[in-house]
Amino acid sequence: MTEVVVSPAFAVGDVLPEYRVRAHNAATHSDNKIHDDDVAKQYGFAGGLVPGVTVYAYMTRPVVDAFGLAWVERGTMSGRFLKPFYEGEEVTVRATVTRADTVGVALDLVATNPAGETCAIGAASLTTGEPAPVDMTAFADASLPSPVPPASEAALRARPQLGSLHQTWDAGTPAAHFLEEIADDHALWTGGDAVAHPGYLIREANNVLARNVRLGPWIHVSSETQHHGAVRHGDQLSTQANVLDVFERKGHRFVTLDVLVAARNRPILRTTHTAIYEPRRIEAS
Repeated sequence: MTEVVVSPAFAVGDVLPEYRVRAHNAATHSDNKIHDDDVAKQYGFAGGLVPGVTVYAYMTRPVVDAFGLAWVERGTMSGRFLKPFYEGEEVTVRATVTRADTVGVALDLVATNPAGETCAIGAASLTTGEPAPVDMTAFADASLPSPVPPASEAALRARPQLGSLHQTWDAGTPAAHFLEEIADDHALWTGGDAVAHPGYLIREANNVLARNVRLGPWIHVSSETQHHGAVRHGDQLSTQANVLDVFERKGHRFVTLDVLVAARNRPILRTTHTAIYEPRRIEAS
């Protein structure tokens, strides 16, 4: 673990340098057709949605600029996506210090579109203490379903321990492709000692849902994350998830997962991940 040093430069009320990036919808050809212009319009959107994982990744940049590797190893972050970003829009991420003391620093995060509308909010923190330990027995390796059932409340409740995903993280082409998608050139993500971008790992929470139930168009709503370690080239990762809740609100059907990404039984990242697995369709007039 990287030693945490709380900088005296932080003070409550400080506004950190803005991060600006051009939104890119790299998922137009994915199985999730909410990223397709024509399909997204059937659900009341102006076009295909830039993925929530991508927006989450954008929001990490001022956090990483402020806290560095220590945050990747032990920090926290939440992101909640209120309105979509669309292809080509400029995203502005602002971070404001809400806590600064000898125990740690906390930030409020806001991402806005060119019209000044708040599209995503979040928070991040880094403290001097160790994160609470993960009870690894709460997560178990499980096989993926075959056949994969259609997404429904019944299917998600019937198998609350989802099937697991496994991969070896490659700091080469796959990582570079993700960094290109999110236009992030921070030095932590490249070079001989590169670590995996947190957005890449959050995407695994999406993937574990999509591999366990057959989804139509669906929407990533929020993630609340605790980091426990960094991922480096060659690390063998497992992603395991438990269904916490399945519910309906305003005609949308939601699922909330408790997701753990681990490397050789060592926790890397734990996130409470919420998605609309069946959005309400807008009736044609």
